[in-house]
Amino acid sequence: MTRNHLRVMHAIELCSTAALGGHKDKCDHCGHLEISYNSCRNRHCPKCQTLAKEKWIEARSEDLLPIQYFHVVFTIPSELNPLVSMNRKVMYDLLFRSVSETLMELADDPKHLGAKIGVISILHTWGQNLMDHPHIHCIVTGGGLSSDGSHWVSCRKGFFLPVMVMSALFRGKFLDHLKKSFKVGDLVFPGSISHLKEPVIFESLRRHLYHKKWVVYCKPPFDGAKGVLQYLGRYTHRIAISNNRILTIGDDNVSFLWRDYADDNRQKTMTLKAEEFIRRFLLHVLPSHYVRIRHFGLLANRNRKEAIALCRKILGTKKTITKDSNRKESWQEQLLRICGIDVNTCPVCKKGRMLRVELLLPYRCNSPPELFRCGL
Repeated sequence: MTRNHLRVMHAIELCSTAALGGHKDKCDHCGHLEISYNSCRNRHCPKCQTLAKEKWIEARSEDLLPIQYFHVVFTIPSELNPLVSMNRKVMYDLLFRSVSETLMELADDPKHLGAKIGVISILHTWGQNLMDHPHIHCIVTGGGLSSDGSHWVSCRKGFFLPVMVMSALFRGKFLDHLKKSFKVGDLVFPGSISHLKEPVIFESLRRHLYHKKWVVYCKPPFDGAKGVLQYLGRYTHRIAISNNRILTIGDDNVSFLWRDYADDNRQKTMTLKAEEFIRRFLLHVLPSHYVRIRHFGLLANRNRKEAIALCRKILGTKKTITKDSNRKESWQEQLLRICGIDVNTCPVCKKGRMLRVELLLPYRCNSPPELFRCGL
């Protein structure tokens, strides 16, 4: 286990416990006392994503245009999973790069669309059974700006780009970038994949992958802006498994729900030894500081504001204002406005306000000292 794995496990174990400190609140009406412990705020924790997710969605909703949006998914073959597990950052970067180049190149081609599109791409690394399954979900504008930026070019209704063409180009770009990474020594081949460091064997794998069908699919367009936001809410800050999928924990076993896509998408129960469950969960801990949500084209961070403003001008729409940007909100106010949860109202009498009466300081428990130096 890496230091990053230990940090994530330790954060989740301490989340919302006295070890991280907190505060004590008292109702000014009925006198009810309540203790609230601090969260770990680790992005892999199933309990700490709600407010971060909603704030991100709110920010992105201001960029939505009155157009079609499509959901496109790019997946790499399972034969690459062992190589991915030993080279996560390099392989994830190759995946992002190949996806963005595929979409931008095809959309810019006058034979298909002839426009610059906008893309939000989200990396997922897991399947329903918690095993490795790297793939990227994309939210793509159903059209884009013309090459001279003078007008908006729309897709055909209900159709974005040919799936077979996207699949073939994606496969070619990924395998070409993979070959270059091998040549410059970016890849490592420890343990069970040590044989792949031989150029002949590595090239044999690449040739085999050229003959496979790479899965790319494009779903029907979203049901307007509301459909896009609902999708964002489900996918952006999702982790490998949520608490509501876990059924039982006991006798050194963990049972959870999963969907078997190979068996007509049926929901089943899987039971794993605790060690195996933890191992599978840790497969999806991202490299430290790795960015798993990226924006391309019209939505690229460096020119998004100007590009969206130009698109709105051409389409004849106004910017959506969701909040007063001149006023700084507390997290309690943000939670109430975005999620409708009022943490300041007494949960017992429903009349009084919860006022802070005591600050509870965190304390150090029996854990490796280097974890505290890392910010826990």
